[in-house]
Amino acid sequence: MPPFTYMAWPVRVLFGSGTVAELPQEIRRLGRQRALVLSTPQQQAAALRLVEQLGTLAAGHYAGATMHTPVAVTEDALALVSRIDADCIVSLGGGSTVGLGKALALRTDLPQIVIPTTYAGSEATSILGQTVDGRKTTLRDPKVLPEVILYDVDLTLTLPGPLTAVSGMNAIAHAVEALYAFDGNPVVSLLAEEGIRALARALPRLATTPHDREARSDALYGAWLCGSVLNAASMGLHHKLCHTLGGALDLPHAETHTVILPHAARFNAGAAPEAMARIARALGTADAAQGLLDLAIALGAPSSLAALGVREADLDRLAAFAAAVPYPNPRPISEPSIRALLGDAHRGAPLRPLADRNPARA
Repeated sequence: MPPFTYMAWPVRVLFGSGTVAELPQEIRRLGRQRALVLSTPQQQAAALRLVEQLGTLAAGHYAGATMHTPVAVTEDALALVSRIDADCIVSLGGGSTVGLGKALALRTDLPQIVIPTTYAGSEATSILGQTVDGRKTTLRDPKVLPEVILYDVDLTLTLPGPLTAVSGMNAIAHAVEALYAFDGNPVVSLLAEEGIRALARALPRLATTPHDREARSDALYGAWLCGSVLNAASMGLHHKLCHTLGGALDLPHAETHTVILPHAARFNAGAAPEAMARIARALGTADAAQGLLDLAIALGAPSSLAALGVREADLDRLAAFAAAVPYPNPRPISEPSIRALLGDAHRGAPLRPLADRNPARA
């Protein structure tokens, strides 16, 4: 076996049913007593119930989290942190709320407790994406890694079917890229393959029986694994394209990942055969990219950028944005090749034949 480096990050994880009841104890374990509870506007009622549960441990709540973590929203929440003298952050929700909590932690170094209600997986990473003037940039910093994650299967039982599908595909995307990352290793690959397998097993069951507790547990477990491997390896073409699209056009995050993923996998297939074999094995299919597309379609998820409101006239500009900054990817990247990929994703075109996946063709 070749030498490798693996960093195990210090995160406390509580997984099960009813684990949200442990929140007060976890706040006290951190030595804190004035928690700021974060949510999106859509989950404000649930956040207020959490505030009520915390009693005197809650200093207040902020329900303005939104997609792509706009810096203006972060600054607004930061002012509240100062006004109420919060000494820790509790993030209830998906990637939008987790992102806001991370952005606040970056600026204040306050400890975070995250209670995920989707399969975003971002709660398990030290990665933060922020948007200013339509440009989304990402960074890695240990300060944004949450100290505690409370995975409560009960909180995912009512996750709507469409959001279950795209949130799960978003998580799978993390593991797909970890499998062909230049700094991956055998530990990352093992966790990534298991994460994909768990989600691929759970998501079709949830499409027909959304209250299946066992499937919800498998999906949440898979999402944790997929987020964990994203934290241990570098992102490539897929995440770069999704961040570019999301920041420039304010597209829904998980839906964008769902649409782009099969096309990014096909693009990289010839340059990452071992990764594709692992993905295909986890999906129970012969071809990784086709298996990802088939899973998304079976779940009723969107399969084209046009369905998300992207105009074909935007694609040239988006390809230029994505190609402007170099980043690691198994297959060489050029603006024309990215433009071709985006064109296919925009039309929802069938995946390019395997013969077209020559890694030398930029």
